[in-house]
Amino acid sequence: MELLSVKPLLAGAVALLAVIPIVAFGRRPNVREGFTLLAAVLMLGIVLSMLPWVLNGHVLKHTLWQILPQVAIEFRVDGFGLLFALVASSLWIVTSIYATGYMRALKEHSQTRFFAFFAVSLSATLGVAFSANLLTMYVFYEMLSLSTYPLVTHHQDREARTGGRTYLTYLLGTSIGFALPAIIYCYVKTGGALQFSGAGVLAGHVDPGAATVLLLLLVFGFAKSGLMPFHSWLPAAMVAPTPVSALLHAVAVVKVGVFCVFRIFTGIFGVHFLQDIGVGNIISAVAAVTVVVSSLIALSQDSLKRRLAFSTIGQLAYITLGVSLLAPKGVTGSQLHIAMHAFGKITLFFCAGAIFQATGKKYISDMIGIGKQMPVTMTAFAIGAMSVVGLPLTGGLLSKFYLVSGTVESGRYGMMCVYLLSSLLNAAYFFPIVFNAFFCKAEQSNFSGPVKEAHPCCVIAVCVTAGVSVFLFFSPDPFLSLASMMTKSVFAP
Repeated sequence: MELLSVKPLLAGAVALLAVIPIVAFGRRPNVREGFTLLAAVLMLGIVLSMLPWVLNGHVLKHTLWQILPQVAIEFRVDGFGLLFALVASSLWIVTSIYATGYMRALKEHSQTRFFAFFAVSLSATLGVAFSANLLTMYVFYEMLSLSTYPLVTHHQDREARTGGRTYLTYLLGTSIGFALPAIIYCYVKTGGALQFSGAGVLAGHVDPGAATVLLLLLVFGFAKSGLMPFHSWLPAAMVAPTPVSALLHAVAVVKVGVFCVFRIFTGIFGVHFLQDIGVGNIISAVAAVTVVVSSLIALSQDSLKRRLAFSTIGQLAYITLGVSLLAPKGVTGSQLHIAMHAFGKITLFFCAGAIFQATGKKYISDMIGIGKQMPVTMTAFAIGAMSVVGLPLTGGLLSKFYLVSGTVESGRYGMMCVYLLSSLLNAAYFFPIVFNAFFCKAEQSNFSGPVKEAHPCCVIAVCVTAGVSVFLFFSPDPFLSLASMMTKSVFAP
């Protein structure tokens, strides 16, 4: 049991320690990428080894460093943390394969630096996933912001520097200006009780007015969740290479944001306390506006990656809206959507990168007829789009079903309309791309000669993630079991 308790620490340490051989073998690409893939496999293996224990009701804990009275850098593995860790660690393997083909095919510079900071970013992500308290989560949240900056600015041109400044300004400005003071206030008011608890820790310590301000500071302070008006960092970060956009901005970075918001609702405030004071309605309104407005903006984007970026902002707001409903099915749907959206959206980003690598095209208006040239890639794109929209035979349908059910369960029928309207807008900005790719007339095609599919590593990756999106429709476990377990714990009397 002692060895089991340190596994949360080991999972993140594997990625961090991988930086040493990645840098040491920087001049030998095959060895360097071999260590990246090995670290990813080891991380997933450690995460999977904790699955039977957590499913059996155990919560794994490990204290690394006692900083303040009652507050330590401490790790804790419960159903939700393990769900997020499973998503991040499994997709690191696929993204490592994809990044190898993408970076080599385009002969990108500074690939050693790229893979090293990629590993540090995954270590920080696992640190957030397994955080036992608000301070630990904040520390690894900031570590993730700083370690992803070199990835966002990888191209080192004017556009990359501008995007990087926007990225850090929003993320560090909100976390230091909003979240940190709120954490200090929580520490003082509760006597140091920052541990995540199914019942929350603030009930009886703050009045409704203070709770409202505190919730707004914490939710907007963790701005990786992409809620408007603190969302502009995400489209600005699309200047990064596509593997960065794919994993960090479809999975790790953005999902860390909504993960933190979920922990704030369920672990710091507690759903029963929020139900009593009615504060969650404010965040619901902000999330609903974000869902609709971001979807409308996505419709107007010709750059494929920017369209995907604004789509991601809306889908992140789905998760925040779901937990803010304070209904069991909404909370379950929020957790499931982290997994379902991750596999669907990373497929779309992979496809965008594959198209750019094979053709040099990044604007949707230039991709008419590409389905006949790159049928595998665009079929995977269609599957990813179906999952994000929430259509049958893809996992996205299950998470959206739970989210919409949560609106009925909570009696918030206006929010049900928001989800359904957004799904229609999702279809409106994705399916014309698919239609024009496969069914355009010959004279409308932008391709006069044959085009080969992207690097085999890229094609393998898009096929795997698209296949998993379909597989999750038929077999959503263990994600559904972990989400249901977490929901039961936070709604326990």
